[in-house]
Amino acid sequence: MTLDEVTPDQECEVIDVITEDVIGQRLLDMGFIPGVRVRAVRNAPLVDPVEFLLKGYHISLRHSEAKKIEVKLL
Repeated sequence: MTLDEVTPDQECEVIDVITEDVIGQRLLDMGFIPGVRVRAVRNAPLVDPVEFLLKGYHISLRHSEAKKIEVKLL
């Protein structure tokens, strides 16, 4: 399962970042590292972006970026 499939108010744990390009490094720098818990907060009215709660701060990602993060539901 990838992070873009998580619905609001679901909590998950990051397993892996699936890309090795600049976006993958940026996601790792933002804190999407294996083992961290992430909660989906809400979707924007026109689908993108999606807001997540990660380590006490809110972050918004496009679905194309969230698709690069493999997670498991808790």
